[in-house]
Amino acid sequence: MILLDTHALVWMIDNDRRLGVQARRAIDDAVPDLGLLVSPITGWEVALLVKRGRLAIGRDVGVWMEMALRAPGVRPAVLDMETAVRSVGLPGDFHADPADRFLIATARRLDIPLLTADGAILAYSAAGHLKAIDANI
Repeated sequence: MILLDTHALVWMIDNDRRLGVQARRAIDDAVPDLGLLVSPITGWEVALLVKRGRLAIGRDVGVWMEMALRAPGVRPAVLDMETAVRSVGLPGDFHADPADRFLIATARRLDIPLLTADGAILAYSAAGHLKAIDANI
């Protein structure tokens, strides 16, 4: 099982070349077990990026998210109260971006890697606070 960061989901759906060979292999390996998890925070983040003009998806965000959740192997991750609270008390030093904090807290709670190309998240993983897979490799 892996949790997809927002850009990793977008790259996967768009078959974007920025998604590396090892990242694609991790995705392919997770598909048979419905092991590609997408946080509700990703839906929020996609909607925000579209509204700000930083992401073009060519359709209504709700329709796009429904399509993304029907992709092979994908299922929604639960965002519960425990995860929300834990996102505030992450170990070590990490920036205040709430979306990243929720994703990290979800991956930590489920004890699964977060597939991301975010440098700050990858550095947080390298410091031993999170399992992560570099989406660019």
